[in-house]
Amino acid sequence: MFDDIFFAHTAERYRAAPLVEQRERYLVHLETTGARRSTLRKCANDQLSLVRLLDLENGDRVSRSQIEAAAVVWAQPRGRRCEWTASLKTRDRFVDHGVRWLAFLGWLDERDDGRHPHDAEVQAFERWLREERGLSDATVQSYRAAADHFFVQLATKGVQLSAVGMTDIDDAVAAEHGRGAWGRRTRHDYAQRLRAFFLFAETRGWCRAGLAAGIVAPRFMADETVPKGLRREDVVRLLASVEGDRPVDKRDRAILMLFIGYGLRTGEVGGLRLDDLDWENAMLRVRCPKPGRTHLWPLSQGVGHAILHYIREARPSGFGRTLFFTTHAPIRPLDRKALGKMVRDRLAAIGVVTGRRGAHALRHAAAQHLLDQGTPMKVIGDFLGHRDLSSTTIYAKVDLAALREVAALDLEDLA
Repeated sequence: MFDDIFFAHTAERYRAAPLVEQRERYLVHLETTGARRSTLRKCANDQLSLVRLLDLENGDRVSRSQIEAAAVVWAQPRGRRCEWTASLKTRDRFVDHGVRWLAFLGWLDERDDGRHPHDAEVQAFERWLREERGLSDATVQSYRAAADHFFVQLATKGVQLSAVGMTDIDDAVAAEHGRGAWGRRTRHDYAQRLRAFFLFAETRGWCRAGLAAGIVAPRFMADETVPKGLRREDVVRLLASVEGDRPVDKRDRAILMLFIGYGLRTGEVGGLRLDDLDWENAMLRVRCPKPGRTHLWPLSQGVGHAILHYIREARPSGFGRTLFFTTHAPIRPLDRKALGKMVRDRLAAIGVVTGRRGAHALRHAAAQHLLDQGTPMKVIGDFLGHRDLSSTTIYAKVDLAALREVAALDLEDLA
């Protein structure tokens, strides 16, 4: 492997260094995931530096904090044997390479990487939600995130789960109100998810009885906010920004057209597979994790052309049947988080830097466009995959055109 990525004299130096078999085995693994030669060279350099800085030996257990401490030294000129200090991005890359390599070897000690002392209890809660309740991955992660967030705060106060009282929970919810970063709906959901965790904890005898019943979520009126979509002109500019010939442009155009043309959620786009495309009958099968159903949609010519263009000219081959992958190694399917980030980055690139800018904003924009065209509410609900019409009527809550007509009335006789 070293002969493939370095000149002969350099390759010999890498082979002569400690842990050669462990380092080379991981580089071979990276190559199978589609890593380029430049990436393999950087990783090999980082491996050798980490071995030197931590004096690694076969079978050593290493924590992330140790790798981060080594990165601080490595980032300095004397640590990297160069004349300048490494950037924060370069240092993060060093840590990432080290963590991934040691995790691959099974040497990464994650015991001190738990963000709070009750990580084991939260993991048990997560397993229960998934295995006993049968909730979707997205829902499970949202409940886990709420419990993790609470215990990170609690750790700063030095309070154990067995000693948690109602005051601690009320203070945690109130603290989010004080920060001002969460809206009323988010604080409401946070409290509801904490209630679910403490119900579970009570059945295990981990905390005082009655805590869950005492958690009162902040009042929240359903549909009290106006949906925040994008203006149609911004949507048009967004699509125009991905008309390039780069592989990432071809991929992102296909994804954005699915978001815009069908109002799909990130989980639905991320779950698409090659087998979901019925080219002969021009149909698209979409699995909906949130309602737990599967829908069949007519495959429009424009969307179908964009997807086919991506498959033929930009999609990595040999990595499975998933439709959308990353464009850089390690090659892996795009998940919900990556899809949302792609949309936000693309919107920022065209100057849309305020308001809601995630993939769901495109779903709102698609629904609003249908409403503006006079599409019946039931049809819009079917289009969005809503089981309850009340989920759709939020888009008709504020009809700006109608309000303008009211504002234009001559009220002189009534004054």
